Amino acid sequence: MWDIFITLLTQVLEGIEQFCGDWGLAVIILTLIIRVILIPLMTKSTESSARMQALQPQMQAIKDKYSDDPARMNEEMQKFYSEHKFNMLGGCLPMVLQMPVFFGLFTVASKIPQNASFFSLLPTISLSPADVFQQQGIQTAAIYIFLVVLFAVTTFIPMVMNLKNTSEQQRSQTITMGVVMSCFMLWFGWTVPTAVLLYYNTSSLWQIVQQKLVTDRVMKRVKEETEQQLAREGVRVDVVRKEKMARPHKKDK
Repeated sequence: MWDIFITLLTQVLEGIEQFCGDWGLAVIILTLIIRVILIPLMTKSTESSARMQALQPQMQAIKDKYSDDPARMNEEMQKFYSEHKFNMLGGCLPMVLQMPVFFGLFTVASKIPQNASFFSLLPTISLSPADVFQQQGIQTAAIYIFLVVLFAVTTFIPMVMNLKNTSEQQRSQTITMGVVMSCFMLWFGWTVPTAVLLYYNTSSLWQIVQQKLVTDRVMKRVKEETEQQLAREGVRVDVVRKEKMARPHKKDK
């Protein structure tokens, strides 16, 4: 199955290269095609995250109420998820679907010509920045080093952009984790084929722009709709309770 996917990915990339005449541009176009295809799933993922944030107080109340009974807590949480049509995996699906392409490019990069370039900016995208540095020196490798740094930065920025409405402790933990992850990406990006860097950087820049222009608006709209729905449900509960209250009877004199 994996070999079939690699063959298909290679053929698609070769077809795009024949159309645009440049391997690096072909990788970028492939990335944009994938991101466009994933827009509906990204929107659903954003809506799911927004609903989760709006429902967080109710979820925490359930956890507090049944903290001494884990089995009952899990049962009530599952019931809560079902009632509000909440899918725990919905937020991860877009990222999961991109991973095969990301890892597949490691193999595909070895199949494209070594002189496959990105116009005059990158003499080769099949080699890693480390290989370019060793073979051609710092002057040629400078633009590759920039891509590695961008690789780390575009890993950190989306994590920071998601820190709105979080506690000080969560913010501190996320920033620490982001710094550690970015440092790891500096090392990782130095050793991977440049085609992988082009794919990841293009995808991350798309995500940053999409989050700034679209995702934040969707999050705000869905959170407001969910909060309004919860408020209406609260009113209905109060009304039902009042209707069921027994009226006091006057005692006979």
